[in-house]
Amino acid sequence: MIVRVATMSMGHILVVDDEPQIRRVMRMTLIAEGYQVSDARTGDDALELMRAEKYDLVLLDVNMPGISGIETCREIRAVAGIPILMMTVRDTERDKVVALDAGADGYVTKPFHLSELLARIRSLLRRTGCPASTEASHLKLGDIEIDFESRKIVSKKEEFRLTAKEFDLLLYFATHANKTIPHRELLQEVWGPDYGNEQEYLRVFIMRLRKKIEKSPSEPKYLLTEPWVGYRLELSE
Repeated sequence: MIVRVATMSMGHILVVDDEPQIRRVMRMTLIAEGYQVSDARTGDDALELMRAEKYDLVLLDVNMPGISGIETCREIRAVAGIPILMMTVRDTERDKVVALDAGADGYVTKPFHLSELLARIRSLLRRTGCPASTEASHLKLGDIEIDFESRKIVSKKEEFRLTAKEFDLLLYFATHANKTIPHRELLQEVWGPDYGNEQEYLRVFIMRLRKKIEKSPSEPKYLLTEPWVGYRLELSE
């Protein structure tokens, strides 16, 4: 079953969860906050909606009948760069990394406070769609060109699309090039002030970016790790 609710909104959010009560609470809460909301019971329903409508954020449960939330996340990420926030009852680092590696931009652990959920949603939506600053509109890394205006990474052989948070993270590196940026600063500047200890976010996203900008991701030349401190984008050459 797919339910659409139309209203003037701050953004269009797709809620995907097999529990009717959770969808109902999410729908009422988000509409009260000024969002437009659609919801779906299964991953297949969500993918059907994604093909028919444009969304600004997907709120996606991990455990669902049929196609799982993780697989649904991968399917959405294959065609769209919009923020995806996973909802999960699992709180181990491995489960979180699996969700992030599937393409999620963040997660909340059930049960959660609605205020926490709303803060995470606001953080993910805050800079989505904002144009890059003119001084960082393009960046050359050897044979690779990063076009911040189109949110793409282009090489001689292939082209990659940047997801919303990959874009935010890479843009922050580009505007602070050759500076080691501490973990906490990266998390708070890119994900929001409620973050600071989620270093697994950074590990997954740095790995994803290295696969797109480095010839040898396991031996990076540009996106470097400063052990126990943070990361930096090396442009000194």
